Amino acid sequence: MTHTSQPGTATVRAVGKVTEALEVVEEARGHLYAFHRLTGTADFALEEAIGMLRDAGHSDLAARLDRELLGRNVLPGRWTYQVVEDYEDTYYAVFREFADEARRLTPGQRHAYEAGLKHARRSRDLAGHEAEPRDVTGAENTRTATDRAAPSNFSR
Repeated sequence: MTHTSQPGTATVRAVGKVTEALEVVEEARGHLYAFHRLTGTADFALEEAIGMLRDAGHSDLAARLDRELLGRNVLPGRWTYQVVEDYEDTYYAVFREFADEARRLTPGQRHAYEAGLKHARRSRDLAGHEAEPRDVTGAENTRTATDRAAPSNFSR
């Protein structure tokens, strides 16, 4: 396939599957950031609770919490930020590189499979089914980076 030819259906579907997998990885990464933020929020709340326990006269429990739990590693040798960094460096960055390489097989479209589905599934000449944002009445001059002609590999 040259850069000027349209990719075949099998290529579009395969790249679409790589993109689907990347989207799941992106979601997992978001959950990892949520884990990081939630764990940090809990640690700060625990710090506040330790002070409250001390003020309420429970200094032994407060001291144990302060020594044994506050600031504790979530995995051996790692705080949550290190888990996030390791995930990004070891897995996420490599996945992104491969996804970018696969997307070069469908030049000009990051979501070629979805664009084909849209082309095949939309009802022509019906409001809410416009091919591109510029086709919406009142938005004729609007254009996004993904507004490119969809491959005709999909039929309805």
